[in-house]
Order: sequence, then structure tokens, then C-alpha cells
Amino acid sequence: MAWFLNFYKCARCKRIWTDQWSATCDDDCPHCGARHMSPFDSERLTTLIERDGKEFVVFWSPDSAEQEPDYRELGRFPTREQAEEFLEADGY
Repeated sequence: MAWFLNFYKCARCKRIWTDQWSATCDDDCPHCGARHMSPFDSERLTTLIERDGKEFVVFWSPDSAEQEPDYRELGRFPTREQAEEFLEADGY
């Protein structure tokens, strides 16, 4: 399932917050309660590359994920470039 980090700015109190979800959906302001704020930006988090010691680990959020991304490890690589190439080659 696609996974996103959404960035919001409240039209009422002007405060900024983030929220992760499976869509780029509206959210209610956690500061003042204003409703239905649309994200002004989103970062796709369906796949991630994280460093683990000397390796770079590729994670993916499967279609079965619902309320949380439920990341699964897809592979480990000696360089970040190889991890990125893996994602590009497999169409992630």
C-alpha cells in the first residue's frame, strides 16, 4: 500500500504538523481543531532505504498494510546506490 508523510498548515492558527497515512488526505488540526486541512506537501514513504551498520536495507510497505505501514525488508546492499538501483529495477 502506498504510504505518505503529509505536511499540513492550519488555515486558522497557522501552525504546521505532519501525519503519516496511506493517502494524501485531509486532516484536522491537532492544535486548534480546525477541520479538513489539505496537505500542502507529501513525501512518499512506501519504500525506504535505511542504514544498518555497513549495509543499506530496503523496506517496503505491502498492500496488506492498513493503519500502519507494516514495513517488510526486501534486501540488503553494501551501498546506497545499489539499494536505489534495486528499487528502480523492480519498479518500486
